Amino acid sequence: MSIYFLNEKVGLYRWLAVMVGFIGILIISEPGYSSLNIYYIFPIIFCLGLSYVAIAIRQLSTTEPVWLIGLYFSFSIMLMSFFTLPQGWIMPSLKDLFLLSMVGVLGGLANLWLTQSYKFSEVSLVTPLKYLALIFAIIFGYLFWNEVPTTKTLTGSLLVIISSIIIFRREIYYKKQVSITRHE
Repeated sequence: MSIYFLNEKVGLYRWLAVMVGFIGILIISEPGYSSLNIYYIFPIIFCLGLSYVAIAIRQLSTTEPVWLIGLYFSFSIMLMSFFTLPQGWIMPSLKDLFLLSMVGVLGGLANLWLTQSYKFSEVSLVTPLKYLALIFAIIFGYLFWNEVPTTKTLTGSLLVIISSIIIFRREIYYKKQVSITRHE
């Protein structure tokens, strides 16, 4: 099967890894029907937007430098943030301003690295590995805010880690197969 816009081949192992990771995310997030409301549509919209961004970055990176893509993305996000002003914006303290600035700088660097990874690798390989961000959120939640993860959270995290291992092992195996056929 190939992804329509990118002509990438996605095999059984990647689909398996995506499904295992998705099940892990479902276990961690614990969606339920009892509190179902209109706001459940936002994560769906977010995922669709994220898919569009991944495809656009992959296609743009063939003709545009990575730093320029990152600059335009960061500038667009900054402009979008101004729409939050009517929601009760207050002037942050110097400490909060410093922390927010660091989040912006580190987020910009992460965006550059992500754009670089989309340039050199397939979207279907990079995107499932972004599930690992949830694992780091759980770790930082425990370290900084003393949030103790539940058994469901740890089980879901284990599935996310397993999905990443499936992808890494398959890529290592695939790279060995490619190098063996090149040398023959």
